[in-house]
Amino acid sequence: MIRINLLAPDRRKGPKASFDVARLIPFACSLVLVVAIAAMGGWYWWLEGEAVRLDEEIAVSQREQERLQSVLVQVARFESRKVALEQRVALIEQLRHGQTGPVHMLDELSRSLPDRLWLTELKQEQAELTIQGRASSLTALSDFVGNLELSSYFRRPVEILNSQVEPLAQGDLIRFTVKAEFAPPGS
Repeated sequence: MIRINLLAPDRRKGPKASFDVARLIPFACSLVLVVAIAAMGGWYWWLEGEAVRLDEEIAVSQREQERLQSVLVQVARFESRKVALEQRVALIEQLRHGQTGPVHMLDELSRSLPDRLWLTELKQEQAELTIQGRASSLTALSDFVGNLELSSYFRRPVEILNSQVEPLAQGDLIRFTVKAEFAPPGS
């Protein structure tokens, strides 16, 4: 038997709601596109901010460099002066170490000079000294020779090579020549 339903279908019940994936794909793509555009916009905005900040830092650094340029020139000048002065000091120290002998010799000669005795000429050949001078008395000359012999910088004997008396109106003047050998202690 065939049944026919002559009643109208119940319209209260609508078609069953089903989840249609095909409709969701364009929405998801649009959402991904909006998120990507928003991310790129945020990144661009951040990069613009960084560029502005870096430009400001560069400007500040350039102003600081301009301000310090004169200081840098002075520092370079002072450093070159320092190097030149250090070289001079090194040279002076080198000369000072090399001049210990002559300095001590002249120091000992000046300590050995008695009153009323003058040196007029001093010649040095190697370690041998020839000293010429004038004295007001023979005592002053013998004191000078004795002082040289007592010094540890001159070897004994210190010889009087020549002594001549020159008469003057105020008294006699003795012209002398002495020979001594310079030998610093430890040599």
